[in-house]
Amino acid sequence: MTGANTAINLSVFGIFVLLTLYIVYRASTRNVSASDYYAAGSSFTGTQNGIALSGDFLSAASFLGISGAIAVNGYDGFMYSIGWVVAWLIGLMLISERLRNTGRFTMGDVMAFRMRQRPVRAAAANSTLVISIFYMIAQMAGAGGLMALLLDVHSKIGQAIIIAVVGIVMVLYVLVGGMKGTTWVQIIKAVLLILTVSLLTIFLIGKFGFDFSSMLDRAAQRSPLGEAVLSPGVKYGASDLSKIDFISLALALVLGTASLPHVLMRFYTVPNAREARKSVVWATWMMAIFYSCTLVIGFGAMALVGSDKINNAPGGENSAAPLLAFQVGGTVLLGIVCAVAFATILAVVAGLTLTASASFAHDVYANVIKHGEADPRDEVRVARITAVCVGVLAIVGGIAANGQNVAFLVALAFALAASANLPTLLYSLFWKRFNTRGTLWSIYGGLTSCVLLIIFSPAISGSKSSVFPDADFAFFPLSNPGIVSIPLSFLAGFLGTIIGGEKADAAKQAEMEVRGLTGIGSGLR
Repeated sequence: MTGANTAINLSVFGIFVLLTLYIVYRASTRNVSASDYYAAGSSFTGTQNGIALSGDFLSAASFLGISGAIAVNGYDGFMYSIGWVVAWLIGLMLISERLRNTGRFTMGDVMAFRMRQRPVRAAAANSTLVISIFYMIAQMAGAGGLMALLLDVHSKIGQAIIIAVVGIVMVLYVLVGGMKGTTWVQIIKAVLLILTVSLLTIFLIGKFGFDFSSMLDRAAQRSPLGEAVLSPGVKYGASDLSKIDFISLALALVLGTASLPHVLMRFYTVPNAREARKSVVWATWMMAIFYSCTLVIGFGAMALVGSDKINNAPGGENSAAPLLAFQVGGTVLLGIVCAVAFATILAVVAGLTLTASASFAHDVYANVIKHGEADPRDEVRVARITAVCVGVLAIVGGIAANGQNVAFLVALAFALAASANLPTLLYSLFWKRFNTRGTLWSIYGGLTSCVLLIIFSPAISGSKSSVFPDADFAFFPLSNPGIVSIPLSFLAGFLGTIIGGEKADAAKQAEMEVRGLTGIGSGLR
């Protein structure tokens, strides 16, 4: 990126940060209760929340990771996009309405509704914290790669400093703004992101005479893999093991989306279940548009920049979209794309930090430690302290994972969510016999097995693309453990319920069913 005007790039980036911090500050003046801080007082419409939901979900993995995965792996890289769009149907049909009717602030509200409160809320909080930190590590790695590219920083120490500074800015959003400020940042970011990728897509297709086939031909010529990048199998079809790995990845992407804690928490920011359903519809359309654009951007980067140049740039695969912007639009377009990408990371990490801190403060501090009698102001203060701690952990993890493809890293968080949360939520909402022991076995069985399999997989050690490429303690052959840990969690929840001997609370089950279907008794309109 010789000749790039760093001053222009940083100016565009700085203007966005200052503008959004001002918006967050203005929104924070209305935070007068725990409900305002956690759920924005349920004051957003379905349309607003749907746009914010897409802003919360469309992370660095989507904009930087998927574009880079397509630019390097072609067809196989696009599989992430398909999995994430299809996944929202599960959220629409099974989760969103009943969750909104049954809970109040967190996923733990639903899981503990008819169970023993303290152990179940503690388990839900542990799951939320682990998943959120995994997800945040991916975003921080993306932020480090992006800013390293923007500032042309190649040293590991310099990139580590960048990640730390970025993490501090991100935590400020949560400390100052709460859910209201975070939601408005996500809405602004979603609109900017969709506009940017749409205009970039139109420009790229126009550059090839509005002939997508011509772009694909040029991309295949620039790729060392040749025509193979236009067909399945470059990454996930080389062997039977890689095919199984792809199935495992697909399960994690499709089943994990509807059970991500920061996605579930967004359903509490609307006043009723109808608006929750509307949120999912809006979010699905926004994401369908976005992921269609990533296909053009990814192959456009392959055609105009080249896979080798992308792999050798700071940030590796994550640099595809910024390099493409610089190639076709110079420093100004690069500054805009980097600012939008950074806004993407800011908004997602703010949502994750808020979710993790709210889960600990509401589920652990207020309901486990204080037995449901915590002062709301103390609860919010604990949430803010937790946000700082979570931010520090994410910075450390982001430094360790710097250079990894963020889409791949996020897929591990999806596997954790699909393993620990989805079976437990579905059992809680739809199985009358489900009890406390089944809940705990399902959460901890899925969470523990998934974490252990990730640690001893090629994702962490044993290959050139691992987080620790110079070590080798991998004995589990798959990079994504979803195909093992997700069924194991369902089985653990079933066995825990059958073996436990504890009978479910029939009255609570009936109340939960009525609330889930109608909203009656939950204070919803």
